[in-house]
Amino acid sequence: MVVEGRPMRRRVGDNLEVCDGTWEKHMRLLTTVLGQKEDGGKKIELKPGFLMEHDKDVKSYLVGAVVVGFDRYFNYYKVQYGTLCIRENPGCLFIATNRDAVTHLTDAQEWAGQYLISGGGSMVGAICGSTQREPLVVGKPSTFMMDYLANKFGILKSQICMVGDRLDTDILFGQNGGCKTLLVLSGVTSLSMLQSPSNSIQPDFYTNKISDFLSIKAATV
Repeated sequence: MVVEGRPMRRRVGDNLEVCDGTWEKHMRLLTTVLGQKEDGGKKIELKPGFLMEHDKDVKSYLVGAVVVGFDRYFNYYKVQYGTLCIRENPGCLFIATNRDAVTHLTDAQEWAGQYLISGGGSMVGAICGSTQREPLVVGKPSTFMMDYLANKFGILKSQICMVGDRLDTDILFGQNGGCKTLLVLSGVTSLSMLQSPSNSIQPDFYTNKISDFLSIKAATV
């Protein structure tokens, strides 16, 4: 979870990549890091009269946004912190990097949730519940990134093929953006899931793995 100030920034969580720039750049920008892995052990004293300190005002710069993404050290402390920032800072944005229900981090072991690890959507859902607000989703399947890239580089969306392993994010992202889509079956989505009668998201193409591209001859344009 990231708490964005105007112009200072504070952060809760371990997703340094959510904010652009390196660690050194953040330090030069006077970014205060409110813990990473160690922040996962923080607790709140639930007793009468207890007030939790938070970024209601950072040297007269109100917090402008709370950005929530996947955080393996997510806890009640962070839920409360983000909730207070959103509720008590006028105009504070609630931004989600994605709403993935599950994610796949390692091939060594599979976890709960269709044998996958609970994704960033579960963290986003916690903040939705406590703030009673819906986030602005900037990650897939929102077309936010697609629109930006197409405009910045002058690319026609009809010339783009979105490749990914998730139907509800990668493939839907491509379809929402007006692109061709190719599903690879080496990740989250299996062939049985793709062909299930309950699945309404169908890619233009699918293949077993991305390396299958190596066997395709170059097309004549």
